[in-house]
Amino acid sequence: MRSGEATVVKNAGSHYLLSELPSWDIFPAVLRGKIRLKASEITNPIAVGDRVRYQADEDGCVITEILPRRNYLIRRSTNLSRQAHIIAANIDRAYVVVSLYFPEVKLPFLDRILVTCELYGIPATIVLSKTDMYRELAPEELARFRSIYERAGYPVIETSVVSGEGIEEIRAACKGGVNLFSGESGVGKSSLIKALDPSLSPKIGAISAAHLQGKHTTSLYEMYPLESGGYVIDSPGIRGFGLVDVQKEEIARYFPEMLRAARGCRFTPCTHTHEPGCAVKDAVEEGLISPERYNSYLGMLEEDKKFR
Repeated sequence: MRSGEATVVKNAGSHYLLSELPSWDIFPAVLRGKIRLKASEITNPIAVGDRVRYQADEDGCVITEILPRRNYLIRRSTNLSRQAHIIAANIDRAYVVVSLYFPEVKLPFLDRILVTCELYGIPATIVLSKTDMYRELAPEELARFRSIYERAGYPVIETSVVSGEGIEEIRAACKGGVNLFSGESGVGKSSLIKALDPSLSPKIGAISAAHLQGKHTTSLYEMYPLESGGYVIDSPGIRGFGLVDVQKEEIARYFPEMLRAARGCRFTPCTHTHEPGCAVKDAVEEGLISPERYNSYLGMLEEDKKFR
């Protein structure tokens, strides 16, 4: 019986595809018994990017153990207050893809993803897609968006799959790591990934069909190898993004600009809502922290109340 360690590169219902990275030689596997996480409210026991132990014989391959995660990105469904889903695990960088228009960006949604990245130690880059469609029409809005997030400490890359803008920058940054691409439906995430490696889609389609023919092959999350180096995880469009495992009094720590300003608050702890001598509120008044980000923070405090 052969055994070893591998990375989950695709989740297709109750079946998985594994590969012993950095080698890309994928093979199917199923779960042994009832592997469950300690947190019973998690909906998926295994996520793309997980390192697992497996055993294989003439009857197939079985996942026997999930190895400890270095990090992971998790979200709570806004409709199911007690259920949460792990998007991906062991991520070197998350690329949060947004479009100012077509569809219009929702800053509170973006901020929830960024807070979760901060919480779990995942470096995040914001990718502005479709800039060829609105740069000339809305230059002030584009500059305002960049100002909000660059001042907060996040890299912002403007991209267009039509002109090729920003593609090489992202391709170079992806080398040597596992990179998650996430965002709302319609922002151009999959088109961006295909632009990074034009040969990717037909290659992966052929592999998937060969290994999962006759099974339920609707993939929720999937990892692809880039010919230029590194790996990307494509995720389906996300509609809601609720916070998980963060206490109300801790949320401000995961806004980098608020964490920096909070050192000057008169009281500790400070909720940055009503206390006198609050350096964060002063920074908002002075324009050092954007009102959009501060309002997102207040919204998260209210969301926290809903789940208690």
